[in-house]
Amino acid sequence: MSTITDTHSAPAAHDDHDHHDHKPTGIKRWLFTTNHKDIGTMYLWFSFAMFLLGGSMALMIRAELFQPGMQIIDPHFFNQMTTMHGVIMVFGAVMPAFVGLANWMIPMMIGAPDMALPRMNNWSFWILPFAFLIMLSSFFMPGGAPAFGWTFYAPLSTTYSTDSTALFVFAMHIMGMSSIMGAINVIVTIMNMRAPGMNYMKMPLFVWTWFITAFLLIAVMPVLAGVVTMVLTDKYFGTSFFDAAGGGDPVLFQHLFWFFGHPEVYIMILPSFGIVSAIIPAFARKRLFGYASMVYATASIAGLSFLVWAHHMFTTGMPTFASLFFMYMTMLIAVPTGVKIFNWVSTMWRGAMTFETPMLFSIAFVVLFTIGGLSGVMLAITPVDYQYHDTYFVVAHFHYVLVSGAVFSILAAAYYWLPKWSGVMYDDFLSKMHFWCSLISVNILFFPMHFVGLAGMPRRIPDYALQFADINAIVSVGGFLFGFSQLIFLAVVVKCALKKGEPAPAKPWEGAEGLEWTVPSPAPYHTFDVPPKV
Repeated sequence: MSTITDTHSAPAAHDDHDHHDHKPTGIKRWLFTTNHKDIGTMYLWFSFAMFLLGGSMALMIRAELFQPGMQIIDPHFFNQMTTMHGVIMVFGAVMPAFVGLANWMIPMMIGAPDMALPRMNNWSFWILPFAFLIMLSSFFMPGGAPAFGWTFYAPLSTTYSTDSTALFVFAMHIMGMSSIMGAINVIVTIMNMRAPGMNYMKMPLFVWTWFITAFLLIAVMPVLAGVVTMVLTDKYFGTSFFDAAGGGDPVLFQHLFWFFGHPEVYIMILPSFGIVSAIIPAFARKRLFGYASMVYATASIAGLSFLVWAHHMFTTGMPTFASLFFMYMTMLIAVPTGVKIFNWVSTMWRGAMTFETPMLFSIAFVVLFTIGGLSGVMLAITPVDYQYHDTYFVVAHFHYVLVSGAVFSILAAAYYWLPKWSGVMYDDFLSKMHFWCSLISVNILFFPMHFVGLAGMPRRIPDYALQFADINAIVSVGGFLFGFSQLIFLAVVVKCALKKGEPAPAKPWEGAEGLEWTVPSPAPYHTFDVPPKV
C-alpha cells in the first residue's frame, strides 16, 4: 500500500471554513442536495426499503409453496409476485445499494472533494423512486402487474401480457437512465479527481471494481433499452421482432436479453469483490495478496462476461459449435474468479485475524459465493444443463451468488463503514446476532433447493408434486427466518442513526488502510478542503 499523509487536520488555507461546512437543513437538504454523502445515504435507504418490499414478495411466494396445492394466492398473482420480486431485488435493492456505497466511499477513497458531476448525481437518484412508483402502480391496473418473469421473455411479454407492460417498459427505461448517469459520474470522478500521487495502481480495489463496473453499465444498459423498446413496439405498434408469424424470432429476444443480462450479473457482483478485498486485509492485518492480479482478474471477468450470454440458452436448440463455444467461455470465466478466491484465502493465511461482524460477513461471502460458483460450473456443462435447466437447481445457484454473494457483501460494507458514516460504534451483540441468524437461515433457505431441482422440480410454479413437499416446507421456514433476520439489521442502523452508541474514532478498525480512515468520524460534510497527498 502507498503511504498516506493526513492533510485533513492541516490548517485550512482560507478562513471561510464555516461557510464551507454549512449544510442545508430540512426537506430541501435531501431534495436539492449535491453532496455525495447525502446522495449515497438516500441510495442506501432506498435500496433497503426495496429490499424489504422485494423480500416480502418472496415471503408471499414461499408461503404459497409451504405445502402442495393452492392455498393463499391464485397462479396469476403468484406470477406477478415472482416477476416483481426479481425486478425489485435486481434493479431496486442490489444495484442502488452498490451505487450508494460508490457515492459515499469513492470520493473519500481517492481524496476527491465530491463526485465530478454533483447535479447529475442528484438527478440520477431522484428519478429512481419515480421509476418504481410507476412499476408498482401497475398492481392497480386491470389484469394486475407484469406476470412474465423478471426476464420478460417474448411472447409472454408481448402476445400474452396485460396492459401494464407499458408501465414496465417505461420504468425500465428510467432505471437504465439512472444507471448510465451514475456510471458516467463514477468514471469521470475516478479519472479526473484522484488525489495527487494516487495513480491507477494505488487505487483501493473497491474503486477499481466500481470503475470496471461503470464501463459495463454503459455498455449493456442501451441493450436493455433496445430490447424493452422492441417488446413495446411488438405489443402495441404491430412490429414482429419476436413474432415468428411476422418473420421475427422469439429466440432473438433471449439473445438480446442475455447479452445485457449476463454482464448485469457481474455488475451486481464486481463491487462485492472490491468490498471483500477491503475488509479481509483489514481484519487479517495483512496486505491484500496479489493486488495487481486482482485488478487484472476483475478486468478479465468484465471482458469475458460479454462472451458467455448464451449459456442461459443451451436448451433453445443452438448449433453444437455455439453450445461448445459458450460452454468453454463459461468455464474460462471461472479462472479469474478462482484467482480472486485464492487471493482472499492467501490474505487470511497466517494473518492475525479477528472476527468482527464485517469480517464474518466477508468470510461467509467467500465460502457461500464459492458454492454458488461451483453450481455455476455444473450449469455450464451443456449436456448436463438439459437436466438442470429451469429447475430449482438454477434458483439455488443464482441465489447463492446474489444473496450470500451480493447481499452479504453489502451488509459487510455497511458494518465496515457504518462507524465512519454515523460517528458511533454499532451494537456488537445485535450485529453478530444478525450475522448468525442470516447465515444459518440463508442456507436452510437455498441449499435444499439444489436437491428438489436435481429431482426435477420446475421453478416459477405455484403448485408442485407431492414428493417435493417436505423440502419445500423446510425452504419456506428458512425464507421466513432469513426475512425477519433483516429486521435486526434495521434495528442496528436505526440505533446508529439516533447516535446511540460509543463515539467512533477516526479509525475504528486497527488494520484498516485508506484515505477514508484519515478523516474524523462521522465524516465531515465536506471531506477534503486540501487534497491529501498519497
